[in-house]
Amino acid sequence: MNNNNLLQMPKLGFGLMRLPENENGIDLEQVCQMVDLCLEKGFNYFDTAYIYHSGKSESIVREALTSRHPRESFFLATKLPAWELNTEADIQRVFDEQLERTGAGYFDFYLLHSIEEGHLKKYDGFHCWEWAMKMKEKGLIKHFGFSFHDTPELLDQVLTAHPEAEFVQLQINYADWENKLVQSGKCYEVARKHNKPIIVMEPVKGGTLASLPPELEAMLKELRPDDSIASWALRYVASLDGIMTILSGMSNLEQMQDNLKTMGDFSPLSEKEREHLNLMTEKLLAADTIPCTGCRYCVDGCPQQILIPDMIRAFNTVKTYKGDQRPFFFYDSLTKDGHRASACVQCGVCESVCPQHLQVIDIVREISEVFDKK
Repeated sequence: MNNNNLLQMPKLGFGLMRLPENENGIDLEQVCQMVDLCLEKGFNYFDTAYIYHSGKSESIVREALTSRHPRESFFLATKLPAWELNTEADIQRVFDEQLERTGAGYFDFYLLHSIEEGHLKKYDGFHCWEWAMKMKEKGLIKHFGFSFHDTPELLDQVLTAHPEAEFVQLQINYADWENKLVQSGKCYEVARKHNKPIIVMEPVKGGTLASLPPELEAMLKELRPDDSIASWALRYVASLDGIMTILSGMSNLEQMQDNLKTMGDFSPLSEKEREHLNLMTEKLLAADTIPCTGCRYCVDGCPQQILIPDMIRAFNTVKTYKGDQRPFFFYDSLTKDGHRASACVQCGVCESVCPQHLQVIDIVREISEVFDKK
């Protein structure tokens, strides 16, 4: 499958990072329903990673997908995490564990996870690129690439040094297109310059572009009253050239049904719609909120078990809806067993893994000042 064929893939992928949960953990029954519906509608790209759901996402792949559907009926992607590699031998250990967890036999798409300057040194130092080519020769990896969270300049360097990368996974959405930290637009242009198909992650920015302040939602409803707010985010990225597929971390069956409706009957943004969306985005970005996508990488390593993304969501709500008391009730329910923001020991683990490069320690301190001292 060459680059042109990669661009012919269905344009919606099921990201298995934010799966539905119940009192027993991941809601396997609902995940199975979502997998089945996705395949029924002709969308067959599934994306997981070693660390998603604290390592349980890859195992759910076996239970909901590989043990229930013919292997040739879907594409499966997973990723090699730099932070799990202490020696070069760890690469094969992790990979073999992923094959065992997923029961996939091989991976259609395999990625070096979250390339940024620090992780790149480890991937280069442990010869991960060369290892991946050997796995391709053995048929255990069909297509090889990487996900990326750094500057367009570094992306250009990586793609120049490693033409063997067949695709690149980038965070792209209308809110981050000109974001000086994420630089979605500039990273997109670099990938296009190197003629690499692009997998889009965070098209709805961790769900934040699925639910906007009422006055902003009203702006979008003016033009398409019957469409969801999330559909605008998906249509924005799907209207770009060079997109291989768009990953959405759908958390329930309703979200999947909405996304399938949008992408099953896809229509690109018109010029009028693009101008309208740009105007709305200007108003959205004027709000003083924290651009957390809720990936939860910071939670697993926190020695104080602080639920940082959930607290940020409450904090953003306070910033957006002045006088709303619900965020305070939500914060109290989060911390009923302790683990308040004030418990932060400023170890910096959260900041070292944050793909958005947020100053998490300072943010948690601000959260504590609002919620712990009310």
